[in-house]
Amino acid sequence: MYMEQKVVMERARLDLPCAACRTLHRKCDHGCLLAPYFPADEPDKFASVHKVFGASNVVKMLQVVKEGMKEDAIKSMVYEAHARLQDPVYGCAGIVLCLQRCVEELQGQLRAVQEQVLEAHLQRDQLASALMGATEVDAFLYAHCSK
Repeated sequence: MYMEQKVVMERARLDLPCAACRTLHRKCDHGCLLAPYFPADEPDKFASVHKVFGASNVVKMLQVVKEGMKEDAIKSMVYEAHARLQDPVYGCAGIVLCLQRCVEELQGQLRAVQEQVLEAHLQRDQLASALMGATEVDAFLYAHCSK
């Protein structure tokens, strides 16, 4: 039963125009360049990309991208469009700057912890030295005082 529902849903999906053609009020044919990347059930995905880049620019960008890289290009455009709509001034650059600050902060924390570890190792080595020295003194005293 589940398999039959899946086949029916796939057929219905094939009959629906892609989100791009639906938004642009076009007839979606089998050769639609945008259909594989903007399915009918994800209209917001195309809407944001269309709002930021424009449909013709998306098509132009896809035409110059190698076949194996098109899906990544679309994902990148969708991510940039969402970021640009969230933050019209900085877009993805704002996210990158925030992440760079986080990395710098974490690197500072890492350096502090590494210094603490180094200090702990030095203290351990000094303690071990002191204990070894005390053991040698105890052995000397035991050897000479027990007679």
